[in-house]
Amino acid sequence: MKKSDFYYDLPKERIAQTPIEPRDASRMLVIDRKTDVIEDKHFYDIVNYLEAGDCLILNDTKVLPARLYGIKEDTGAHVEFLMLTQKENDVWEVITGPGRRAKQGTRFVFGDGILKAEIIDVLDNGNRLAKFSYEGNNIFNVLEKVGEMPLPHYITEKLEDQSRYQTVYAKELGSAAAPTAGLHFTDKILEKIREKGVNIGYVTLHVGIGTFRPVKAENIEDHKMHSEHYYLPKETADLINETKKKGKRVISVGTTSCRTLESVATFNGEITEADGWTNIFIYPGYEFKCIDGLLTNFHLPESTLIMLVSAFYNREKVLDAYRHAVESEYRFFSFGDCMLLL
Repeated sequence: MKKSDFYYDLPKERIAQTPIEPRDASRMLVIDRKTDVIEDKHFYDIVNYLEAGDCLILNDTKVLPARLYGIKEDTGAHVEFLMLTQKENDVWEVITGPGRRAKQGTRFVFGDGILKAEIIDVLDNGNRLAKFSYEGNNIFNVLEKVGEMPLPHYITEKLEDQSRYQTVYAKELGSAAAPTAGLHFTDKILEKIREKGVNIGYVTLHVGIGTFRPVKAENIEDHKMHSEHYYLPKETADLINETKKKGKRVISVGTTSCRTLESVATFNGEITEADGWTNIFIYPGYEFKCIDGLLTNFHLPESTLIMLVSAFYNREKVLDAYRHAVESEYRFFSFGDCMLLL
């Protein structure tokens, strides 16, 4: 298949620049995959589409405030770091801008000196390895003070409340981007879901910056996916297997949860506790082994994420639904509205 098969026209004004208040007031396009009926609803209606015995699988990753603004120690020249992956202790792979200021051995200062970094290697992909130093014994506490949320490039407005780029159940620090389908949930909605008899399980997949990497290969099968670390605990594995045995639905909240479950599932759908890295690329033709439903935001044209959604439903019908969403003035991308496919 060609990447152009997944293109759709999106007016710039449809890209959500700020999160809606309250979280659960976002709109939700509901698609019944058996009948192809679509409905325009709001996220707070999701409880009506869930049944007792179903299980929702949420990604509890927490976004690092991983964008740093600082200065070069010897010249005072301004620099920006985006922290990607913790390699060992205080050594991180980072993207630096401008790159020419980040030669091996160069030192940088952030937050009036409470965080410092030295470039220890320049990688083949142009990224750097930086060794950080700071007072105390926890770099994550320091990042909470000096870092900013690494919002996607298409969001140009400043985020006033940093917590709005975190899910209410975020727990495990490590993501470079939010699992945005989960941003719609409130504690109250989660309580209503549990009261209905729906079970909730958690996985952790740390979203990498590669999630925004465009597909460059015209033949999508030639695209190489980035790897992301995941953990699926035993209690979640047991919950999913029990749900399947009872003939109930496993509903993935977001493409990150979906990629985790499908990476771990065996061909008969059995799930086990697992800890590892996945670069699974799901596109039309893929046979799903685990999930029965998917809650997801609206994704960029020609992205691997719209390809995943098309694999779960149908490419032409997904694009028709997107066109409906554009015409109906839904809000798109990270801070936008969502769709529920059952």
